Amino acid sequence: MITLQDVADIVIAGRAKQTAAKVQEALDAGLDPNAILGAMVDAMSVVGESFTRNEIYVPEMLVSAKAMKRGVEVLKPHLGGGGIGAMGKMIMGTVAGDLHDIGKNLVIMMIESAGFEVIDLGVDVPHERFVEAVRENPDVKIVGLSALLTTTMPSLRDAVSLLNQQDFRKDIKIMVGGAPITQAFADEIGADAYTEDAASAAIKAKELVS
Repeated sequence: MITLQDVADIVIAGRAKQTAAKVQEALDAGLDPNAILGAMVDAMSVVGESFTRNEIYVPEMLVSAKAMKRGVEVLKPHLGGGGIGAMGKMIMGTVAGDLHDIGKNLVIMMIESAGFEVIDLGVDVPHERFVEAVRENPDVKIVGLSALLTTTMPSLRDAVSLLNQQDFRKDIKIMVGGAPITQAFADEIGADAYTEDAASAAIKAKELVS
């Protein structure tokens, strides 16, 4: 008899092709879809903790995130209101002048795995676009901005400054990250949170909305 732990184990192992079949098997066995999703989210938390302890590296984390994604595709039609996006909505983008997206995409995979719906604005995002995106999605809880170059740190500062001036500022949390960014810089520009990698970004996002 299949268990929730069986589903979690296959996500942790990063067996993407088998995850979809395992999730379907769990559904066929009558397991609750939201409980299956919960098991996968918990599995990604385990993966994230292993990553922060340097027991696994980015490639292993990516395959687990892909396995989770496959499982979620099977689950989606069976989930009620408490499913995908149950943690809330988050906007993500790389700031103007910066074309890097690998780090951002990894963060998005981990944050989606933590139960958020993520609106990806892409790269080279003008400051005003972050503001527009919040106005278009008034239920958004977090705005995440990344800068991967020291030369685009001023752009990150300006984007956060613009967000800080908006009337909706009290309703959102601002997260920043990227290779040259530090906690001190995040504090200086008025962001609510800084994380140094995708795993800790997912953990921090959950903390910010709880």
